[in-house]
Amino acid sequence: MRLIHTADWHLGRLFHGRHLTENQAHVLDQLVDLVRDFKPDAVLVAGDVFDRAVPPPDAIQLLDDVLSRIVLGLQTPVILIAGNHDSPVRLGFGSQVLARSGLYIFGTVTANVKPVRLEYEAGPVAVYPLPYAEPALVRERLGSKNASDHNAAMAIRIQGLAAQASPGQRSILLTHAFVFGGTESESERPLSLGGVGTIEASLFQKFDFAALGHLHRPQTSEKNKFSYPGSLLKYSFSEVNDRKSVNLVEMAASGGVQVKMVPLTPRRDLRRVEGYLEDLIENPAPGENREDYLLVTLLDKGAILDAMGRLRQVYPNALHIERPSLNIKNHPGRPSGDHRGQTEAELFASFFYQVTGDELSTKEEQTLVGIVEDWRRREREG
Repeated sequence: MRLIHTADWHLGRLFHGRHLTENQAHVLDQLVDLVRDFKPDAVLVAGDVFDRAVPPPDAIQLLDDVLSRIVLGLQTPVILIAGNHDSPVRLGFGSQVLARSGLYIFGTVTANVKPVRLEYEAGPVAVYPLPYAEPALVRERLGSKNASDHNAAMAIRIQGLAAQASPGQRSILLTHAFVFGGTESESERPLSLGGVGTIEASLFQKFDFAALGHLHRPQTSEKNKFSYPGSLLKYSFSEVNDRKSVNLVEMAASGGVQVKMVPLTPRRDLRRVEGYLEDLIENPAPGENREDYLLVTLLDKGAILDAMGRLRQVYPNALHIERPSLNIKNHPGRPSGDHRGQTEAELFASFFYQVTGDELSTKEEQTLVGIVEDWRRREREG
């Protein structure tokens, strides 16, 4: 059996104020081509299809176009779950009707999870979809008081699948989670602000393979028991050296799995460049794509008039300028690094310090975390 595993599309995402829909459409065209060439038995999409709970119209249109080409045009089933950025209710609209065409969407958390059974000459494979859910939501929907953190909540949900498993049948878990030991990047939204957001890989022992979403860097466990395909595009300048990809998963009749990363080529890449302004403008590197999204580190020490405007005459998608010589070090209450990579709690703590001159107390931090997590949950639930 052959499967294509992808995740973390984040359709509708803005990057430094720029819409990425055109670039996302470019790499999703490549995904459709891969489905046509590899002829997989199904495509697995492990969450964070959209970047926010209420996506813009062009993101919805792009998703509709891509899924229509795969499911209707190429007659390939798609199994898709909600991630922590998606609205479960909005994403899951019409799921019962769409399933008749081969598009299986799972947004909301339910006690009775029905697997999608993929027929194959060596016997059926059951794909168990577990969309993202906060521990509080698991406690509410499943009536389990023991779902104290993400690991406990996931363990409870997986235990609920045991009764459905057929002896000897191959099985795949499709879920959105942060496995302990995985490599993060700056572009993921933390799953938990006030507690442990990771889960243990040992929870996957009952499955032949776990197709995961959430972490944006492609990574696979040593024995191919679970894998992250990574995000569709680079969504942070910390990822400039990453290669984005989707996974081609091949499962043998015995249940053994092989995972191959298939690279995707963006229309506009993310790059960091460094140098003096005049050199960068007058001597661009030969063969480089001047349309790429750039973070530019200027080595000039003096004042520069309209540096960004001058850069954009050569590099129209220069997005951010760093001036190391102008950095203010050890500034009380000043957040370190790029504020776009910081959590709501970190930004508010910095703001609080600058306004009051005091650090947040433990009780105040707990109150803030509770407010932010409740806001996120309300946003996702619509």
